[in-house]
Amino acid sequence: QVQLVESGGGLVQAGGSLRLSCAASGRTYSLYNMAWYRQPPGKEREFVAFISDIGGRTYYADSVKGRFTIARDKGKNTMYLQMDTLKPEDTAIYYCNAARGQASAFEPLFDSWGQGTQVTVSP
Repeated sequence: QVQLVESGGGLVQAGGSLRLSCAASGRTYSLYNMAWYRQPPGKEREFVAFISDIGGRTYYADSVKGRFTIARDKGKNTMYLQMDTLKPEDTAIYYCNAARGQASAFEPLFDSWGQGTQVTVSP
């Protein structure tokens, strides 16, 4: 079992930055690929960024390439999403989860989702 808690969201103006954190508990955390997902208002949850179990491989949705950076610190059991050059369309609730790899389209692994963290980008 791995428990994930998202934090770091907030309200920023377009062009600003935020860093989200995903804190994980459980000794098996390092064995999982991880990913960030988001759910914009009125839309379905979508994939944002992926990082492999050892952090050597990362992938990003086209909509965030060049603006977002995913990273993980296994020593702190924490994953991050650095979001720069934020746009109003980035407004969403952001979630983290373990993830399947590229061949499985980075689908989430855990059945349950946390509360997420709200990111709001004003125009």
